[in-house]
Amino acid sequence: MTRRKWIEAMTKIAFPVLKALSEEKLHLELPTEFHPARKPYGMLEAFGRTMTGIAPWLELEAISESSERELQKRYRKMVLLCLDKATNPDSKDFMNFTEPGQPLVDAAFLAHAIIRAPKQIGDALPKVVRENVVIALKSTRKIMPPNMNWNLFSAMVEGALYVLGEEDYDLLRVIYAIRLLDDWYLGDGVYGDGPTFHWDYYNSFVMQPMAIDLLNLFYEQSAELKDYREKMIPRFIRYADIQERLIGPDGSYPVIGRSIIYRFGAFQALAQAALQNYLPDHVRHAQVRCGLTAMIEKVVNAAGTFDDKGWLLPGVYGHQPALAEHYIGVGSLYLCSAVFLPLGIPEKAAFWKEEDMDWSSKKIWQGEEIVIDHSI
Repeated sequence: MTRRKWIEAMTKIAFPVLKALSEEKLHLELPTEFHPARKPYGMLEAFGRTMTGIAPWLELEAISESSERELQKRYRKMVLLCLDKATNPDSKDFMNFTEPGQPLVDAAFLAHAIIRAPKQIGDALPKVVRENVVIALKSTRKIMPPNMNWNLFSAMVEGALYVLGEEDYDLLRVIYAIRLLDDWYLGDGVYGDGPTFHWDYYNSFVMQPMAIDLLNLFYEQSAELKDYREKMIPRFIRYADIQERLIGPDGSYPVIGRSIIYRFGAFQALAQAALQNYLPDHVRHAQVRCGLTAMIEKVVNAAGTFDDKGWLLPGVYGHQPALAEHYIGVGSLYLCSAVFLPLGIPEKAAFWKEEDMDWSSKKIWQGEEIVIDHSI
């Protein structure tokens, strides 16, 4: 069963992080030999990035398959423990949310998880833990984001504070980040990361998924955000269409641009489009499921993806440390978890139940025809 394969892959990636943190041992067990200067940020990177991918699955109700339901129950409990250990100043795994700038990035990924799982994370937090999470998130407000995708990180923090019931969330930070992103729109579903264009996957790693979730969270509070939402959802759908066509016939994809060793986290936008029913009309759920499954299996099964203790190693296909920029540590690699967003889709929905179907590039390179591609 395909869903079971996804669960196994998600567990293989997420479990070492969550188990160690829930036991207050992440500071001891997370590898830091690779780019040791990144050690001060590693724990929040690993935790926040893992959480952003698994949150919709944690939130999903009514799982009928018993072993998955029991696993989810275990993970829900473990995540609440993790949030306590991460934000309690007396914990050995208390995380750096303030110095110097990097913590804003990963606080935003953790905030995204809260937005994606408002009941099973936000509402489920014990009072003291919730207070510590709020203090940690608010402490990032001192970090001034540069003129690039980081403005969305500040906005995500405010989104999580809103979900957590804080009355002093700053809607202006959200509006400002969305204004900037709209200014950077280049056409045909693609934004620049700031005024300068980069060939990379940051439209998927950060910009489009965060923008869409912020717009869906806040559009009823602002006529300006409502107008942006009407413009930006069609752009998101177009970008998901492009991403589906980028999956090669064998599950590979173009290796291009910054942070490529976040692996299949590069396809977060497509995964989120499937989760939220933002796929184009001509793209079937089954072809997305099958394309992403081929990608997941190819990457997870490559020799050298994990070390002998189950921690991710830097690379795209196995262990390829030369592909890592200086700002990447082992904790950074866990953004790959974003591919698992469709696990938040009920198991009886079309995404899981439709018959297997080849995705676009596989059809083309087998001599079949598909719908012709059009820009917007």
